[in-house]
Amino acid sequence: MPLISVLMPVYNAQPYLAEAIESILNQSLSDFEFLILDDGSTDRSLKILQRYAAQDPRIHLTHRANGGYVSALNALLHQATGELIARMDADDMALPERFALQAAFLQAHPEVVCLGGAQDWIDAAGRVLLYHPEAEQDAEIQQLALSGQTPINHPSAMMRRAALLQVGGYDEALCPAEDLDLWLKLGEIGQLANLRDTVLQYRQHSGSVSERRQLEQTAKRRLACQQAWTRRGLQGEQANFHEAPPWRPVDRPSRHQFMTIYGWWFFNAGQRQAALIYSLKAISALPWATEGWKLLACALIKPMPSQSEVSK
Repeated sequence: MPLISVLMPVYNAQPYLAEAIESILNQSLSDFEFLILDDGSTDRSLKILQRYAAQDPRIHLTHRANGGYVSALNALLHQATGELIARMDADDMALPERFALQAAFLQAHPEVVCLGGAQDWIDAAGRVLLYHPEAEQDAEIQQLALSGQTPINHPSAMMRRAALLQVGGYDEALCPAEDLDLWLKLGEIGQLANLRDTVLQYRQHSGSVSERRQLEQTAKRRLACQQAWTRRGLQGEQANFHEAPPWRPVDRPSRHQFMTIYGWWFFNAGQRQAALIYSLKAISALPWATEGWKLLACALIKPMPSQSEVSK
């Protein structure tokens, strides 16, 4: 029986799939089974998966008609035999030491039932946008979850299979906030934690579920919290629910805002080509807004920051 079962649903993930698979196969800790479910992909995802499955016996591939992401996760969970469950998405990349770091922490902290970690957020081309740490201690993580925030990045999570089964797996009715619901339920039977170490490169792109369904996510987050407040007998928590602004683009103004922010980050990091790309993305989103044009002008003609300035 392997130590870790890796769960990865796949649906039309062709552009990033090979990188995601290889990031798992190249883990320094190799004691795992890699459970992949192709959920009715209509692109070349299944062919890519079949090629890798033929090369590595740790991959266990199943294929079905499209039934939905959360249903796929539950199907994979019932196939799993490992003591630990590691989540993975088909558009992200796990760092080579991820499994080793997370498994060692969970073995040293039996009270922790779910462990995430910090991420490097990357764009569609794999350029690093920012380093994103998470709250590390159980008390802070629990409070964030109860206020409607998602304090563990789902594809970075490693959980105890027994705990995941004890709470009934994923609630399909709460998709696309099934992860927050799960953290709340797991937090009622054990502790939650995040590593300070970066364990994942988390990809931001317009095709992701989180980007396409943010507004629906907010409503389901509130419902997951309301159920948790009832289970825990908490009063007055509704006033603390966090109506967060979009953390990914949901419309043209927010796309312009994010593209401008990322463009300035690249400019200040001395990456002129990336700054040019993001200035054009910002202009495309809102052609009449001045911020995108200002970024474009600076990226075209302004001297880049010196390396000494970038490193400060």
